[in-house]
Amino acid sequence: QVQLVESGGGSVQAGTSLKLSCTASGRAIRWDIIGWFRQVPGKEREFVASIGWNGVSTSISYAAFVKGRFAISRDNAENRVLLQMNSLKAEDTALYYCAIRTGSEYNFWGQGTQVTVSS
Repeated sequence: QVQLVESGGGSVQAGTSLKLSCTASGRAIRWDIIGWFRQVPGKEREFVASIGWNGVSTSISYAAFVKGRFAISRDNAENRVLLQMNSLKAEDTALYYCAIRTGSEYNFWGQGTQVTVSS
C-alpha cells in the first residue's frame, strides 16, 4: 500500500517562498498522476496543481489562482513530487495535501502540511 507524506510547510511572510514535498513509500509513483490540494477550515478542499507522466511526456495542470507563482515537479530519485510556491499571499494560507489519482478520483491522501502566510 502506497503512503504519502507531505512536508515543507511553515509560517512565512507574504511575498516569500516555500517548497512543499510529497514523499511516497510503499511503491514508486513516477508513473502516477499526483495532485496537490489545499483546504481552509470551513471550506471545501480545492485543487492546486497536478503532474502526470505517460512514458513519453509530462502533463502539468495548475489552478488559475496559482499560475505563474507555483511550480510542480518530480524528483524520481527520491520518489516525491515537489511544489515550489513563490510570491506567497495571505490567501494561500491553508493545509496542503497531496494524493494519487486513480481513475477519476484522488486517493491515498497524506496528512497535510500547514502553510501560513502573514501579510
